[in-house]
Amino acid sequence: MYKEFFGLHTKPFELVPDPRFLFSSRSHRRALSYLEYGLQERAGFILLTGEVGSGKTTLIRNLIGQLDPDTCRSMVFNTRVSPEQLLALINDDFGLFTLGKDKVALLHDLNEFLIAQHAARRRPIVIVDEAQNLNPDVLEEIRLLSNLETNQAKLLQIILIGQPELQFIINQPGLRQLRQRISITCHIDPLTREETESYVLHRLELAGNREAARFHEGTFDFIFGFSKGLPRMINIFCDFLLLAAFVEDTTELTLELVEEVAGDFSAGTDLADVAKLPVAMDAEPVGELHSRMAGLEAVMRRFESAQAGQVTMLDRMAMYENILKVLIAQQKEELGRLEEGQRQMLRRLDEVLKVVGPTVGQETAVKSPQQQKKDLLFRLFGWPG
Repeated sequence: MYKEFFGLHTKPFELVPDPRFLFSSRSHRRALSYLEYGLQERAGFILLTGEVGSGKTTLIRNLIGQLDPDTCRSMVFNTRVSPEQLLALINDDFGLFTLGKDKVALLHDLNEFLIAQHAARRRPIVIVDEAQNLNPDVLEEIRLLSNLETNQAKLLQIILIGQPELQFIINQPGLRQLRQRISITCHIDPLTREETESYVLHRLELAGNREAARFHEGTFDFIFGFSKGLPRMINIFCDFLLLAAFVEDTTELTLELVEEVAGDFSAGTDLADVAKLPVAMDAEPVGELHSRMAGLEAVMRRFESAQAGQVTMLDRMAMYENILKVLIAQQKEELGRLEEGQRQMLRRLDEVLKVVGPTVGQETAVKSPQQQKKDLLFRLFGWPG
């Protein structure tokens, strides 16, 4: 909506985890180095944690883009599952047939697949997102997967990604064996004040125009304090900030404008609640995934372990249905914003006509106010009115 106004070729503050926009803060660089080292050394378990919206998913997507062609991966997003359902999700992602198979059959198929991949010199990797939602039984099942090995090497590498509480969960006495298997642990910290400023300018530059707007003194201090240095919260806030500047027809981002946008959040949208929405690693639109998960749990309880493959299919169908709903809602929201912007522009034109009307030519004296407005729109913007 505002891209042309600011000279941008794409929106700089989208919520999708686009690895092209990865910002290399000190914490992100360290975490990426640890992850690369763990994969290179074929570490059995790698643990990545960070606050909601800290950039974990973007970092992982960047890492995936750098993986060697000899790797194959399974990515698990639905972590509110039973051990059998987890196996079905992993096998299905690896392209194995899962419908109607029990846990023993699923494990057998996975083991045969991993041995075949090892013989072909390929490296299977399982990436589990939102791992803090896994119950202890499922975490123990994941640990047992690391027992799949030959005399020379592990057959499977596992990356667990989650919020900071995942560390506390793994430290429980009952998960001592899992904790001992984790070779690499890394945590993503929020951005500093200086990194927050660099992050915003970095994204504007990648979107086409680093000088798209002029940030007045104190604005970056406010953005940092309001967002707590979390990239997703910065994205949400700055997206609304550019929209507000567009509506005001200005590229000057004053402290007053920034505070006004923050006030809009306080009056309506809760920025912290929005930032807690999970982002799918496949860059699909953000939706009410928590509600969907609750519905899926009810569905899953009605299935036996032999029907885990059917659960996988239902899960994906529900996900795509949710995506369509989100897209429709986003289109309605964008339409509403556009209409409001047009209404504000027309109100301003009314005010301009009151001032410049007598000076735009003798012919306007015999024209109606509505026709004068159309003429002025055409002269200013090329609009037909």
